[in-house]
Amino acid sequence: MPDLRSQRAVAARAMKCGKSRVWMDPARSADIAEAITADDVRHLINDGVIKIMPKTGVSRYRKNVILAQKRKGRRKGKGSRKGKLGTRYSRKGAWMSRIRTIRRLLRELKSADRIDGKTYRSVYRKSKSGFFRSKSHVTIYLERNNLLKKQNDARSASDGSEKKKV
Repeated sequence: MPDLRSQRAVAARAMKCGKSRVWMDPARSADIAEAITADDVRHLINDGVIKIMPKTGVSRYRKNVILAQKRKGRRKGKGSRKGKLGTRYSRKGAWMSRIRTIRRLLRELKSADRIDGKTYRSVYRKSKSGFFRSKSHVTIYLERNNLLKKQNDARSASDGSEKKKV
């Protein structure tokens, strides 16, 4: 097989591409070896004996597969996380969801007559200051301090009919 390095270099210059993208027809290697001048190489390019190969890029297939998994909620483990905890879910967002839940619970308890206005106001103020960690923390606090009225007591107080003691 003849040495075609110089012809490859000339063809690359003529076609304005890199040497690695120059394709030479192996069946016509004898004709290519005879081409000494740049003009000879240009004639071979016009004849289709020497061609430019397409650029090779990085395939996005694997990236697309990973993106599809991420859309499903996969690949969110501890090893994939960067930054502090507050970067993924802001402190303000966490506070807003927590305080709204607690305030909703307090409104429901007050409307159902499970707590009185004074208790509602004191627990509301405590929750506003960040005293309670969660909704369950509020219910535990109310039960431990006997601030919750019983379901039956709440109903009987709303009915206005109290049982007489004998």
